[in-house]
Amino acid sequence: MEGNKLLASLCYFSVFFAPFLFPIIVYFVAKHERVKMHAKKSFLSHLIPIAIVLVTGGLFLFFVIIGVDGWLGLPFIGVMIGGVVHVVVIIWNIIRGIQVLQESGGMYE
Repeated sequence: MEGNKLLASLCYFSVFFAPFLFPIIVYFVAKHERVKMHAKKSFLSHLIPIAIVLVTGGLFLFFVIIGVDGWLGLPFIGVMIGGVVHVVVIIWNIIRGIQVLQESGGMYE
């Protein structure tokens, strides 16, 4: 069914309009297993940049608490790596959304 394929691809394209909310809603509302799989994959890909920033922030706080010198550049490095990863994730989501739209319809019926 074309609607399922469109819904699955919108989970990837939601990186532009509702990166966390849309895939979660689709995952719990959709009845088709393939659509649920794409919703879960897109949600996890949307979490990757956030996880990198949180890990870097945690390391920064850890270094501040234990008093290690040289930690001042860590937030900057974390933001830079998180930004690059975010761009890569956006490109990957666009590619996956297009691939889902181009897949044969038999898998979504």
